[in-house]
Amino acid sequence: MLSFKFLRSVVFFLFLSASLSSCFSRYIISAKEVRRHYADKKVKPTEIFIRNDTLSLCIASIGADTLPMLLLIHGAPGSLWGYMNLMDDADLQKHFHIVSVDRVGYGKSRLKKKRFVTSIATQANALLPVFNLNKSDEKVIVLGRSYGAPIAAKLASLAPDKVKELIMISPVIDPDKEKFYWFSKWGRNSLVQLFLPGSFNTATAEKYSHADELRKLLPVWENLRVPTTVIQGGNDWIADPANIDFAKKHIKSKRAQYIFLYNAGHMITFSHATMIKEMLLKSRMFQEKITSVDINARGGQLGN
Repeated sequence: MLSFKFLRSVVFFLFLSASLSSCFSRYIISAKEVRRHYADKKVKPTEIFIRNDTLSLCIASIGADTLPMLLLIHGAPGSLWGYMNLMDDADLQKHFHIVSVDRVGYGKSRLKKKRFVTSIATQANALLPVFNLNKSDEKVIVLGRSYGAPIAAKLASLAPDKVKELIMISPVIDPDKEKFYWFSKWGRNSLVQLFLPGSFNTATAEKYSHADELRKLLPVWENLRVPTTVIQGGNDWIADPANIDFAKKHIKSKRAQYIFLYNAGHMITFSHATMIKEMLLKSRMFQEKITSVDINARGGQLGN
């Protein structure tokens, strides 16, 4: 007969697993939800795979491949479908070949013989083949949010001749500002992991190596030369708002701009989707100096 202590432990772990799943359910979109979302839409993304001996990379593509490419890189946990609102935008579809990608370890993307891929460099290198899908005469705009932002930056540093612009939204890039929560340590428990989606376990593995990985990235900021935009929310509970100060200090490029949204949270690609869209469509010109833009409830204020 099972002991009461054992049953209590099982109930606790099941409750904890359910709690962890509900905490991050907003960041995961199921295949059923994707099918329902696109059931009545005339324009739908095409799911394709890039495969070689070690890599299987899943991509959603929408818009003519002869248009300039907009590459979207998600955070953790997350998937390529987290950018559906941008992929669905008719104006963006007319002007861009929109490519949203599952990072390795998430969705349907995998590196052979690796369960988790916590290395930022490995994640970025796995995305290099995506540039081969660019059939336009223009370079690629690379947009990464949250944990996807440093990967986007590393990718831009690996192929600067192929990148037109780097956009980092709600970036987690300061190694000294990595946030941990009450449930973080439980996500590493092997029993709890049995009841969690694989993407959550991948995100947990990333989290506990992220600070060290970000320190390896320090030389990238010093040598980043592609036009760069950093957008940060003042009410972001996931990415410390001080990440924008880190960016200002370490990014030496004269073609960089910083936008601080005082009342924005973490999901700026949703809450400020119109602003992101307008920024992309205008392909904003970069001044030959570092410009800082603070946007509060009363409007914009320019400063240096």
